[in-house]
Amino acid sequence: MNAWWRWLIACLACCVVVPQAAAQAWPTRQPIKLVAVFPPGGSVDQVARILAPALQQQLGQTVVVDNKGGASGAIGTGAVAQSAPDGYTFAVVFDTHGVNPSLMALSYDTRKDLTTVALIGSGAMVLTAHADAPFKTLADVIAAAKAGKPVSYGSIGSGSLGHLAMTQFARGDRLELVHVPYRGGGPLVNDALAGHVPLAIGSVFLLKPHIDSKRLRALAVTTGQRSPFLPDVPTIAESGAAGFDAPAWWAVLAPAKTPPEIVQRMNQEIVKALHSSEVAGKLAAQGIDLRDSTPASAQAFIETQMDTWAKVVKDNGIKAE
Repeated sequence: MNAWWRWLIACLACCVVVPQAAAQAWPTRQPIKLVAVFPPGGSVDQVARILAPALQQQLGQTVVVDNKGGASGAIGTGAVAQSAPDGYTFAVVFDTHGVNPSLMALSYDTRKDLTTVALIGSGAMVLTAHADAPFKTLADVIAAAKAGKPVSYGSIGSGSLGHLAMTQFARGDRLELVHVPYRGGGPLVNDALAGHVPLAIGSVFLLKPHIDSKRLRALAVTTGQRSPFLPDVPTIAESGAAGFDAPAWWAVLAPAKTPPEIVQRMNQEIVKALHSSEVAGKLAAQGIDLRDSTPASAQAFIETQMDTWAKVVKDNGIKAE
């Protein structure tokens, strides 16, 4: 083999080895950004802010939270999809990520422009009433709606899982409910606590502190089984909607083409953080059932959610408002 061929082979080898070495060395600079795709105050923001200090300590680099809210999480998710796939920008998303492709024209391809890193956990959503509202049970809501009285409920946004779950519930019971969309959990909670909207649906993570303070009254949870965090609150299924099951969930994504070695490392660090008593305690106390996941298992879960809610959107003729 002459010198020219040896030189060419060496160059090609470098092209393969250097990216792998770079991925293995990650992270080598700071900051690492967690883009919370909803405004401050909601569950996505809180999950990101609970994870960030643990990841910073484990990775030895600064980890910052950047809130990019709007369009049910699509604005922040789109920003991450368009970021450099270098392992320094990640999205913390909510269950709206599995709904948005069915409801709106996106600036990115959900399946092609993003890669799933980890599933943080899942949990029930809970329908609540303001403490001064006349609704003591879900049956009271149903009775009022069937009597032709205007019944309004707030969610974290148009096309959110809470919106779709309530639409599905109302359609099944032939109820007329008025949806009031908010730009994230923070604004929803503010108006729910002030009594500006009589009913609110959100994750247990978001609403449980205000249920505990008795400023909001829990009427029903959306999962097939009662939440261990609200064991005395019945499910919507128990109220007559057989088979009703709509869990909330949180996950971490990265831009597509992020090196697999980085995706795998970040997954391992997230799982490690979830096993720490401090992180696990803070998340579990707010109603999140933590999940150990691989990138592949997390992706499979999200794909199932996308398919499930795409069918609900189509069957119910739901449109983004």
